[in-house]
Amino acid sequence: MAVNCAVDCKDGCVLGSDCPNLKYTEEATKFISDTSLDDLLAMADEAVRRKMLERASQPPKWVLPEE
Repeated sequence: MAVNCAVDCKDGCVLGSDCPNLKYTEEATKFISDTSLDDLLAMADEAVRRKMLERASQPPKWVLPEE
């Protein structure tokens, strides 16, 4: 059975212990528990700043309504 995790597992993993992505969950849990909140906030702030600079460096995109 093919499972699309992004769609099928929104309310929790449908495969349980057979999930091939469990190792990523364990890695993410370890990362969150080992990283201070200040470091997490600094990473998020940097990501937002990068995204804003990326958008500011591009010309505006006009969306014209279809008639």
